[in-house]
Amino acid sequence: MKSIIYLFVFSISGAIFAQDFTLPELQFSYDAYEQGIDAKTMEIHHSKHHRGYVRKLNKAVSESKLEGKSLEDLLMYASYRTLGVRNNSGGHYNHTLFWEILTPTTEKSAPGIPSKSIENAIKKHFGSMDALRKQLSVAAAKRFGSGWAWLVVTPNKDLVVSSSPNQDNPIMDVSDVRGIPILGIDVWEHAYYLRYQNKRGDYLSAIWSLLDWGVVSEKYDAALNSPLLAKIEKENWPEKNAFHKVLAQTFHAAEKGDFKPLRNMSGALYAQAILLQDSDIPKPLLKPEVSLALVRLEKKCGALNKLVGKNAREKALMKMIVAVHDIFHEVQGLCHD
Repeated sequence: MKSIIYLFVFSISGAIFAQDFTLPELQFSYDAYEQGIDAKTMEIHHSKHHRGYVRKLNKAVSESKLEGKSLEDLLMYASYRTLGVRNNSGGHYNHTLFWEILTPTTEKSAPGIPSKSIENAIKKHFGSMDALRKQLSVAAAKRFGSGWAWLVVTPNKDLVVSSSPNQDNPIMDVSDVRGIPILGIDVWEHAYYLRYQNKRGDYLSAIWSLLDWGVVSEKYDAALNSPLLAKIEKENWPEKNAFHKVLAQTFHAAEKGDFKPLRNMSGALYAQAILLQDSDIPKPLLKPEVSLALVRLEKKCGALNKLVGKNAREKALMKMIVAVHDIFHEVQGLCHD
């Protein structure tokens, strides 16, 4: 029954679209989690904080004209989103995952046990469940201020422990560790302060008793076969993202007739093109067409920088930045083939 509720109430597979995000219901009453989290904290956390993220996300999506984008898409390109979209999409995703993996021990329910597949993965990557617990607890305890600790399936299909600030998560392109989170522990003070005050360690010990390893196991198996994992692997190319940011700052301004950013940043654009050409291309994109396009991109950026150095006219600069833009979009197209 719980699996049916889990699948029906909310899916974070990307099928839900941003313009109609809604607050998921908890599987149990607020007071059912008392063994680890008091009822008042659960009520405030779910009905106030999470509800607030959903409301603000819908507003931010509307203001940014991003209706129709999936939650995954909002997260994947977080660095290009407004802070409102980034923070609230993360808040919605992170809390939904958190509720799904919590199951109190009651007469009607008990947390599931780890599957054989995740047991083997934990043994391979951490040595034992106790070792994993220690790593997660350390990651959560050392997260300065507010944030999350994660168990993540990486594009290499490894299991990794990481943490992130605020409402960021491993799907986002701002994350040091990229992948699909299958377990998340909220270490914002509102998650535990009423009962535990400043004793985050006591909260982390208590939350362990609520983790449903049956659900985590299902998420592990789903992540291994998720198209999102392959997408993250393709998109996990920091040098490409860095180049894109500088290009956006120069090209879009030039489109509007403002060539000052281009004149000031042509050297930075060229430097980013060199770094991109010399970078490690993600494995799924290792093909001659990509490498050749990067060579052409670097040469074109070098030519653009020379024009700027010669104080060339705006018409010549526009023609060259358009050529740079077109080559980069060719690279992007190859990345999505």
